Amino acid sequence: KVTLAVNKPRGVVCTNSDPHHAQTIFDLLPAPFARLRLFCAGRLDKESEGLVILTSDGDLANRLMHPSGLVVKFYRVSLKEEFPRAELPKLTKGVVFEDERLKVERARLIGRGEPAVSTEIDVQMHHGKKREIRQLFTALGYTVKRLRRYQIGRFSLRGFPLRAAKALTDSEIASLLAVPRRRP
Repeated sequence: KVTLAVNKPRGVVCTNSDPHHAQTIFDLLPAPFARLRLFCAGRLDKESEGLVILTSDGDLANRLMHPSGLVVKFYRVSLKEEFPRAELPKLTKGVVFEDERLKVERARLIGRGEPAVSTEIDVQMHHGKKREIRQLFTALGYTVKRLRRYQIGRFSLRGFPLRAAKALTDSEIASLLAVPRRRP
């Protein structure tokens, strides 16, 4: 069983092959890993960037992806417009958009002290529907400029270069499933 962490850049899709896109996440893998039969344990859309887990371990993938696993994923959202602190409860209570309820578990504004408004927001969630964070902000009238997943469980991308891939140790795999210490 092999599990890799990849720091996905924008413009790359999370699929094994796609005739409409020039580059997939599997194209980023170094030669020794490129020959392995791996799949994405959770995806990021083409315009999002950050931590993606590739694995040959189906049980691990299921634990990471299924909402019942309660694996927390951390995202940094950069908006075109300023987001007021007073609207943070809308992110956690959720909204209905195209007949689906969209929400995050936690959200906080990023900035010095406790800003009243910010274009940078940290959110966390343990579930995730396709493009849920982008759709949530769109439903609230905000434009997402950048979306980056920087942590899953206790495993962080800190110090991990863009486009890099790394085989995870058993302890790093366990950290994916661990309850995070820091909370927005």
